[in-house]
Amino acid sequence: MLRLRAICPFSWRMFQFRPFSFEPLISQMTKSTGEEQIFDLIEKNKAILTEEQVGCAFSMLWQFQRQKISLLKNVEYIREHPQFLTLQDLATTKMEFMNDTTLVNVLYITQQFGIKAHDPLIEALVTEAWRRLERFDINVLSKFSSCLVDQHLYFSPLMGEIADIVNRNLEGIQDLRSLSVLMVSISSLISQRFQEQLVNKTELLFDTIDPSQVNTARRIVQFLRNIKYSYYPLLERCNQVFLSNMNHLDLDFISKILSLYHSLQFYSFQFFLMAKKRLTEMIPLFDHPANFVKLLVALGPLAGPQEKDRLKSTILLMSEELTSQQALAVMEAMEEMESRNSHLIKKIASILCKHLDNYKPVELLRITQTLIFLHFQSKDFFVKLRELLLSYLKVSIVPSEIALLVCALSMLPSPHLDEARISQIEAVLPQCDLSDLNDFATSVLRCIQYDHTYLDSTPGKQLKLLQKLDYHGRQRLQKCNDLNLLWKEVKSLKGDWFAHSLLEETVVTLQRLMDEINYINVAGIASFISRSNYLSTSLLDRIASVVVQQIEKIHPFAILGVILPFCALNYDPPQRDEFFGTCIQHLNSHLNTGSMNGAQQQIYKMLAEVLGGINFVKASVLTPYYYTIGFECILDKRKNPLPYGSHNLTLGKLPKIHSESNTQIAGSRLPPGAEKIALEFLDSRAFCRNTPHLKGKSAMKKRHLEILGYHVIQIPHFEWNSMALSTKGARMDYLRERIFGAGKSDRCFY
Repeated sequence: MLRLRAICPFSWRMFQFRPFSFEPLISQMTKSTGEEQIFDLIEKNKAILTEEQVGCAFSMLWQFQRQKISLLKNVEYIREHPQFLTLQDLATTKMEFMNDTTLVNVLYITQQFGIKAHDPLIEALVTEAWRRLERFDINVLSKFSSCLVDQHLYFSPLMGEIADIVNRNLEGIQDLRSLSVLMVSISSLISQRFQEQLVNKTELLFDTIDPSQVNTARRIVQFLRNIKYSYYPLLERCNQVFLSNMNHLDLDFISKILSLYHSLQFYSFQFFLMAKKRLTEMIPLFDHPANFVKLLVALGPLAGPQEKDRLKSTILLMSEELTSQQALAVMEAMEEMESRNSHLIKKIASILCKHLDNYKPVELLRITQTLIFLHFQSKDFFVKLRELLLSYLKVSIVPSEIALLVCALSMLPSPHLDEARISQIEAVLPQCDLSDLNDFATSVLRCIQYDHTYLDSTPGKQLKLLQKLDYHGRQRLQKCNDLNLLWKEVKSLKGDWFAHSLLEETVVTLQRLMDEINYINVAGIASFISRSNYLSTSLLDRIASVVVQQIEKIHPFAILGVILPFCALNYDPPQRDEFFGTCIQHLNSHLNTGSMNGAQQQIYKMLAEVLGGINFVKASVLTPYYYTIGFECILDKRKNPLPYGSHNLTLGKLPKIHSESNTQIAGSRLPPGAEKIALEFLDSRAFCRNTPHLKGKSAMKKRHLEILGYHVIQIPHFEWNSMALSTKGARMDYLRERIFGAGKSDRCFY
């Protein structure tokens, strides 16, 4: 031992002072109660820290930060601490020995602490991770992909390699949480076929996730938004996850979902109703502009008059503290709310004017559109805005940016395009897509209209520009050979120029590519035909054929858009009966008015007792002409209840809607003298606000149901919830009187 000590004094010294194992030091780290203890351990042991201990130190520091209220302030303190710099140096030297999980975790945490992408440590970690990419398991790969997203490397070769790995291993992936992260990360790079494979895989794995995994559901919706695919089956399943966890969702989460739903044009009345209630409860909780602006943007479009007044009065008090971005968000929210509060509009506009030089071109367009919509008038403001738009336009070379700047200029008072701007537009026309061309044409037409009205002349250069726009638009359509690419450019086009100059050529192109119409794009193309008011029998025949062949893949929500052009344009396809019959059958098979609320469940139970059992009453019945009634029962000529067939009903869940063809009593048709009773519970929405006067919609429904042969009993909420019916016995007597009592059941509240 003495000889060994003499030969290797350095090794002996290391052996003497190094802990027997790294476990005690890691144990100390995990038992620490704050960052200073971690930094103290780093300082004392920096010469002997192993790669595992370095990774543990990063993890503990981030764990402490996540528990802080003022995250940004603490992150800055940690990032600039001398021992954090020491920890970064140690990570640089030891990353080669880190396992995959530790390596990617260190990368993730350093980014969370605000270390820039060009920092040598970040670059080294990314390079090392890239070297190991093929061996990463699904969890490590997903976390690494999210790190690349934070660096905005959506289109990088590295992200492309990750997409390829996911594609090659998709069949074996069973973890939907990790897959959902990857789907969002690679969504900008993947083909339509790969998109469909990911959607199918998500459907297969959806039932494997815990119902509380709202973040997984959110990422799935975000993926659908990224690929611009409103796939209703998945959206509905994700929506159910959000609804079941609504009481635990915070402002940021609800705001994000509302934004995603808006982009996907997905409407969930139940989600909006619950979100409105949840957000309204938050109004008193936020007194800081950043959070309150976010609340205003989310709740404003959903709120009722009283909530809107509260929101606007509060934001007015905070207006002096708003940043440039917050002021823009408030102004756009006011547009969504269709606000006409001139005092608030002027106040927010003054903040916008103060920060006008700091806005990007696309933000200037949004400001212009919003202020014009809100009828804001200020000569000085618009003069400054015009000068700023022109200054951006003079140096811009990007076609889409030039298009939006010209669009904003054309919306301002006294729009005009000089020869220099016309030449600038002409120079970029060969690079423009149909959307850019349409924006240019709309702007030029506005300017021509102004010049013609106020100058009594139409400049020849502007007319020549319109002719060039027509030419380039037709050229782009004629060269197009991919329906999906065409559809991305065409679906949002509108306005006089498109209708007069390109509509016919667009229809010809759609006809040329109509073999590519499928269950994914059929509803959109059908809606486009409805809007265009252009009858193309070959396109409509193709749409009908696709629907008949692929009906099971088309969501019921899309059926309205599919059949609309046939009705609007008064055209029957050759397979008329099969087409419309298929659509109706598909709709009927999916009809079900969700869960019964508390009052409906209560009435359902009591009706079963009053009538003699659950098989004497039906819930959610679909009548001819597609009226839905809350409850139905049948009485014979002696006022005795008649039974239906078997019931399969779980309390709180409605069965499939019963159609009229299924309203037969057990094994026979209605006997002579029998009558069908329709019972409707009327909530506050059925009555005027200031009086128990029935509104027209409910009164008309009653008359129509009576024409169909129903005896209609309406149960108003103010009777059901009155003191006179405060006990179960009183309510049971009330139902008996309404159903069986002579002359009592036909009252109407109007």
